Amino acid sequence: MILTISTHNEFHALAIQHAARSRGYHDFHIVECDRISGGHSLSWRSHGDTPATIRSSEGIAIPIKDASLVWWRRVRADQEATVHATGEHERSLVNNDCRGALAGALAAEFQGQWISPPDATDRAADKLYQLAVAKQAGFRVPQTLVSQSREEVVAFTQQVGRAIVKPVVGARGPLMFTQYIDDPAPIPAASFKVCPATYQEYIEGRRHIRLNCFGEQMYAALIETDALDWRPNLNVAMAKWNVPEDVAQRVTAVLRQLGLRMGIVDLKLTPDGEPVWLEVNPQGQFLFLEPLLDEPMADHFVDFLLSPTGNSAASGAGTAIGSQGR
Repeated sequence: MILTISTHNEFHALAIQHAARSRGYHDFHIVECDRISGGHSLSWRSHGDTPATIRSSEGIAIPIKDASLVWWRRVRADQEATVHATGEHERSLVNNDCRGALAGALAAEFQGQWISPPDATDRAADKLYQLAVAKQAGFRVPQTLVSQSREEVVAFTQQVGRAIVKPVVGARGPLMFTQYIDDPAPIPAASFKVCPATYQEYIEGRRHIRLNCFGEQMYAALIETDALDWRPNLNVAMAKWNVPEDVAQRVTAVLRQLGLRMGIVDLKLTPDGEPVWLEVNPQGQFLFLEPLLDEPMADHFVDFLLSPTGNSAASGAGTAIGSQGR
């Protein structure tokens, strides 16, 4: 049995559930982490023989110990029911207790395989830590500054030449796209002090790599565009990209160190073809590539979940990633 922890009507969860059930694998259930509030969604006891249960999006009470795999897809959303809460304290209580009860019940009772383990997912989402691990694995990484000081940012941009700025973590809601920051000096110092931001050297080139790692398999897209951030416009040249063996080995090392069993990696190729590490999203988007590449990404991901690599009760420390040559 596979449990997917995600949000209500989240596209990837629904699409992968449909792909799995189309093959006759019906023990694939979605638990909507933003709909714990408002119903009898979970139950856990420290003593007695009553099994801990969690309710699926279809209203089925599932014994947690019966699950062999948890796909830890989307877990941070606030409860939909809190839109009716009367105050911030009440909303915070409901959100925190629902999130804590869900995570705690799974941690206490689930005995199978995580895709990927919650602690590894949280740690790997730290972009600063990622950069350090990728550098240790032999990747070139952009020179990076995280700061709240205008003076430091000015000095950094003078050192590296053209620079970009992006959030350290970001926030739920509209996407915040990467932007150039050519001359920070006229920006008020107070703007920098609000919160730290990530400043990086601009990597020359127009070839971007979206590398999807599912267990031991890799499926990569080459995206060609002059845009700094390719996400707002997918109407650009896009093709399958053969993953060089040395790149696959370095990605393997990064994901293993991060403890991830899957990861969506962004690289950029310099004009002379050197791959530069940008980041890995432990649960990034990948299904948008299916029609653009004519590649069955949903089926590839189901293969991963149902394979011994993905669906086993072994350690959640991460699996080596090999080149698929696609």
